[in-house]
Amino acid sequence: MKLAVMGAGAVGQSVAQLAGEYGHTIAGISDRGGAVWDPEGIDVNAALARKRKKGSVHSESNIDLLEADYDVLVEATPTTLGDAEPGFGHVTRALSRDRHVVLANKGPMAERYDEVMAAAAGSAGSVRFEATVGGAIPAIATAEGLGAEHISAARGVLNGTANFILTRMQTEGLAYEHVLAEAQDLGVAEADPSFDVNGTDAGLKGVILANVLDGGGHTIGDAHIDGIEDFPANALDVAGEDGMTIRLIVEVTADRVRVGPRLVPKNDTLAVTGTMNILQFDTEYAGQLNISGRGAGGPETASAVLADVDRLGCEPGSKGSSQAE
Repeated sequence: MKLAVMGAGAVGQSVAQLAGEYGHTIAGISDRGGAVWDPEGIDVNAALARKRKKGSVHSESNIDLLEADYDVLVEATPTTLGDAEPGFGHVTRALSRDRHVVLANKGPMAERYDEVMAAAAGSAGSVRFEATVGGAIPAIATAEGLGAEHISAARGVLNGTANFILTRMQTEGLAYEHVLAEAQDLGVAEADPSFDVNGTDAGLKGVILANVLDGGGHTIGDAHIDGIEDFPANALDVAGEDGMTIRLIVEVTADRVRVGPRLVPKNDTLAVTGTMNILQFDTEYAGQLNISGRGAGGPETASAVLADVDRLGCEPGSKGSSQAE
């Protein structure tokens, strides 16, 4: 498959670097400063070296990447709320040209899911978004495989930054501000960690899961969200005395999406530590299923993006499928 990557942050760069190992070609990549394009495949190392040195993959937009010739648009620009732009516009433009889209950007699928899927229904292209929930964890593929109609609820720990902070606060007895600074030094937390610590990131993932399970109809405005930024350290001490811990839990049921700190037994499946993520599905026939793994990081999330690209390549009639060749 020939890929055009919108966004050259950690995920976009990792997709560009790993695509060749999956048998795909990076024909172009863009960031705020410009875009670089070659229909035969760009020099990824040169483009990313230029970005490290000069701040952008190219000095100017020498091509409108959305209008170029590609098989799959990888949407890896930063997540935005409300109108979910510019990501939403990128997605719908690619679909209007009958191109496939794979998202790492959570905004369009959390805020404008119904519109995205309507655009996909009128296109020869498809939309996949495994990387929007749980990084490397195959959350969406698992839900699709089980069948949404056979899943009654989902819950889990879906933000590694918050989980790292809560784990360190309890095991080391450290204050929130100290652990947050440590997380930022280690690259576990962003310079502006608001989305992670106030629960928004986990809420976005919960809303996307709810859209998958219910066939749409949810936005972040429907979710009830509490974060950990004002969480007292002594609450963890008290929980520990009773053999419990506290985790920022996402809960998705038929009528709601909720995110907030919850008491969890220390030996419970949900009591993952550090930056690990876990997701549970309550199913009609298979009981409770658990999937866990690394929920963030450039290579980890890129692996989910590229798995989606491979799935597209296996679809009947796909530009990259053996049936189309």
